[in-house]
Amino acid sequence: MPITTEHAGRSYPAATAYRVSSAKIEEFAAALGDDNPAYSGRNAIAPPTFAAVIAAQAWSALFDDPELGLALHRTMHTDQRFTFHRPLRDGDDVVARLSIEKVRNRGNLDMVSVVVDLAVDGSTVCTAHSTLMHTKEDSHV
Repeated sequence: MPITTEHAGRSYPAATAYRVSSAKIEEFAAALGDDNPAYSGRNAIAPPTFAAVIAAQAWSALFDDPELGLALHRTMHTDQRFTFHRPLRDGDDVVARLSIEKVRNRGNLDMVSVVVDLAVDGSTVCTAHSTLMHTKEDSHV
C-alpha cells in the first residue's frame, strides 16, 4: 500500500543518538565557508543548519517503512525550516524522532510533510519541518 493521507500522524522510534562535537561543528562551518567564531573552540555552538544533518538521520525510518513504498532516489527535499529552543552545542547527545505531519497525493506525486523532534536529555532543543516530494514508480515501464 503506498503512502496516503491515512499515514499522517504516524510516528517512528527515535534514531540512535547523535553526539555533537566541536570537531563536527567546525567541519560543518568550514564546508559552509562560515568563519563565525561561535562555531569553533571548546564552547562551540552549531550553525543552525547543522540540525538538518541530525534530522535527516531520522528519515531512514520513513524510507525503511515497507508500507509506505517510498524510495529515496525518487524523492526531492523541497522545504526545510527549524524552530530552535536553544543552539546545538558541543557534547549534546541529540535524539531525533520523526513523525509524518501531512500527506497529499496528486497523480503520480506524493507530498509528505514530516516533523523531526531533536531532543537532548528528553527536552526538545529544535524542531525540524521538511516537505518531501516523492514520485511513484511508473507502472508502465
